Amino acid sequence: MRPDYFEGILQLRNPDNEVIDFVNRQVAKRNDVRVSKIAKVRNGIDMYFSSQRYLRILGKKLKVHFPGEMIMSSKLFTKSSTGIDLYRVNVLFRLSRLKKGEIITYRGRSMKIMHLGSKVTCKHMDTGRSITLSYDALSH
Repeated sequence: MRPDYFEGILQLRNPDNEVIDFVNRQVAKRNDVRVSKIAKVRNGIDMYFSSQRYLRILGKKLKVHFPGEMIMSSKLFTKSSTGIDLYRVNVLFRLSRLKKGEIITYRGRSMKIMHLGSKVTCKHMDTGRSITLSYDALSH
């Protein structure tokens, strides 16, 4: 296998050392997966992986272990000589800067963050009602 070969990119945005260490530990456990390139980009790093199958698994592990948003996409890269479509996978993981218990303002109202998962669960401070929001909605 060529040293620059890759099947997908893990795009880490706003990563802290804990997230980067987690990824490195997960990769170190595997003999059949390697990172062919690491590139620093604005707000994070891109890691080029030799296995898109493992990249998908790693993206799901990140989503379980850390609060944030994970987006997986694939893009047609080329056609093989036998006519089979070959895809590359991108996994974007954007670590949330929000913390459980933090008080935030959303649409002019004070809310307390109750849970950080694939979405953010908040409780209105004045009414006590819960609301579930996407990370994207809170970033604006």
